[in-house]
Amino acid sequence: MTLSSMVVSRDWQEVSVLECILGGLHIDCAVEGEPQRALDRLSHSKVDALIVDCDLGGTAQFLRTLQRENWGRNTVPLVVMGALQGKVDLEAMGAVFSFDKPISVEQAVRTLSAARNMILDGRLRYHRAGLELPVTLSCNAHKRVDAHLINVSQGGLQVRLDDSFHTTEPLNVSFMLPGTKRTLQAKAHVAWSDDRGNLGVRFVKIAPRMQHALRLWLAQQFFAN
Repeated sequence: MTLSSMVVSRDWQEVSVLECILGGLHIDCAVEGEPQRALDRLSHSKVDALIVDCDLGGTAQFLRTLQRENWGRNTVPLVVMGALQGKVDLEAMGAVFSFDKPISVEQAVRTLSAARNMILDGRLRYHRAGLELPVTLSCNAHKRVDAHLINVSQGGLQVRLDDSFHTTEPLNVSFMLPGTKRTLQAKAHVAWSDDRGNLGVRFVKIAPRMQHALRLWLAQQFFAN
């Protein structure tokens, strides 16, 4: 899975260093030398990481506009480089990481690797993998139903039932992760339902080993796409 980034800078020597590092991290890099052009581009496209050179004129206003318009809300993290002192309040502008110029390759690799990990963690947290598998839901020893699994995420799953199923009691969920010999079991509750037999189930307790297995399996599906 290739991620995307935008570098807002006209310091071409530093940009070339960043392009090399980002390429090694499998992050596509678009470069904009004018803050206004960068704003125009961000208004109709999304990038995963934004890197802003505070030595470039107009970047303070650029960052304020991003914050005010919430254009950076779905772009994480914001990485700021250059003359930081007195020019921008990093926390107020939503910057997650920063480094100074001239760029230290070692520092930039650490910073951008951490940024990439944050992006991937965020994606995996909400990534849903589509499945067509049987899943068992049970409230107690006397109330058990078989359902069809539609998708699963780290936080829960969506299922479809042939018959109506209504409960406010805690659920036990059980299904087999494809390609593994592990049956995933979790305690859950119904988060939502509709009149077409769809049910949203949220995990409330899952053993750490099973949580790790699910997270690993979801990551494998994510990077396979």
